[in-house]
Amino acid sequence: MYHYNDFDEKFVRARVAQFTAQVERRIDGSLTEDEFKPLRLMNGLYLQLHAYMLRIAVPYGTLNGRQMRQFAYIADTWDKGYGHFTTRQNIQFNWPELKDVPAILGALADVEMHAIQTSGNTIRNVTSDHFAGAARDEIEDPRPLAELIRQWSTDHPEYQFLGRKFKIAVIASEHDRAVMRAHDIGLQIIEQNGETGVRLFVGGGLGRTPMIGKVLVDFVAKRDLLAYLEAVLTVYNRLGRRDNKYKARIKITVHENGIDTIREAVEAEYARIRPEWSGADQEMLAEITPHFAAPSYRSGDTAPYDLAYANDPVFRSWADTNLTAHKQDDHAIVSISIKAHGKTPGDATSEQMRVMADLAERYAYDELRISHEQNVILPHVHRADLPAVHAALLAAGLGTANIGLASDIIACPGMDYCALATARSIPVAQGIATRLDELKIEHEVGHLQIKISGCINACGHHHVGHIGILGLDRAGVENYQITLGGDATETTAIGQRAGPGFAYDEIVPAIERLIHAYLALRAGEEETFIEAYRRLGAAPFKAALYPETAARDAA
Repeated sequence: MYHYNDFDEKFVRARVAQFTAQVERRIDGSLTEDEFKPLRLMNGLYLQLHAYMLRIAVPYGTLNGRQMRQFAYIADTWDKGYGHFTTRQNIQFNWPELKDVPAILGALADVEMHAIQTSGNTIRNVTSDHFAGAARDEIEDPRPLAELIRQWSTDHPEYQFLGRKFKIAVIASEHDRAVMRAHDIGLQIIEQNGETGVRLFVGGGLGRTPMIGKVLVDFVAKRDLLAYLEAVLTVYNRLGRRDNKYKARIKITVHENGIDTIREAVEAEYARIRPEWSGADQEMLAEITPHFAAPSYRSGDTAPYDLAYANDPVFRSWADTNLTAHKQDDHAIVSISIKAHGKTPGDATSEQMRVMADLAERYAYDELRISHEQNVILPHVHRADLPAVHAALLAAGLGTANIGLASDIIACPGMDYCALATARSIPVAQGIATRLDELKIEHEVGHLQIKISGCINACGHHHVGHIGILGLDRAGVENYQITLGGDATETTAIGQRAGPGFAYDEIVPAIERLIHAYLALRAGEEETFIEAYRRLGAAPFKAALYPETAARDAA
């Protein structure tokens, strides 16, 4: 993983000192809240319903044991003993006091971390495949390019006050594990005629106007990537709407102008600025890449894994759901579920963070990843160590065998924390997961992605859930709309609204009816929910959601 050089260290320390002075001025009244707001947003600090919230950057989801342990220290020292992992592969602390934020930022700087550009109308944390460097199907590790983009975009003078926030994702396989097409810019590393470059998508995004990114250019060589990105951002900055924040994202710019017009403008800008790029970016990439060299994988007998798999049904269940094939046959990728039934999706206690840090250092070459699905990954674990890892996770309440199942729910903080939310998300997710645990059917159901947002901003990615749930306010009463058929993978699709919304006490039974309908309708045990939906269409699922309407229509 990348480690700070002297410039990085000085830059982050200078930002901490700068923001410390700004906080002092806010506390003594020299700055009003309106004056302070743009300054705190540049440093990841939000003012939520009950307290400030600090969002910490975890670039492309990668961190080590020392950094995870520092999160635990921050949680215990300045928060309430837990943190919340987000869909941008970051972590949030929901209860810091303003006077303590400079100390938190200083503690982050001690472990090569910060909160810069995790908020505001700028280029946000660059995300990537949470299996990067370990996945069997990747062309190469996408994180060196993600790090190059992070360094280029951090404090870039032209992109600190864009029309709206801007999000970039980088992947290196056909299978999309980063919802790449739902980003303002999505980059897929590909090979063409013996050269490695990227296919560039533009104009994706969720929120109140969900759109899937369109291919802007089929191939950009690595040596040209930053110049091309700069051309895209420059065109967006020039053409993007600033009269209406709801129409200021690049997806609206692409929609209103057309992809062909945007492509023509980008190509013209790229041709203008490309001669100015002297190759410093490639020197940077050459310096960055060795930081992401594969670890020196240990060898050894996998018999402990084989024995546990054959004789321990609890371990076998966990292995079947939470392990993914590694590029090394004798290793596995471990997905740690932060979704125990009935718990808050994405929340980990300080003690759980310490357990994950210990496991990374002892068994996973000191690497962890945060996934956009709000789980934590140990990317490289020898199969002989998996029984010990599983035992430690079980003891810490982290051994839930549900990765990819219906209780592995993405949920935003909703109205429990967020000032923008119009409905609760967390209790709905907890209710669904608890009911599934009572029914003991989710392993029978198999792969099913449920995603919940507490408002139209869609931080819970409900648009791309197989089953999406959107909480809204209807005359002061929570109302939950259901969408069906969304997809967050390489076959990205926006779910379609099923019909009228449901009251808070009706939404869990409605989801239960949907799941039972799927079990009755599927062609066989191998047919997943999304496959059944695509084969049958929405009608039978709507009938399950609205039985009274279906009965009336049948009569």
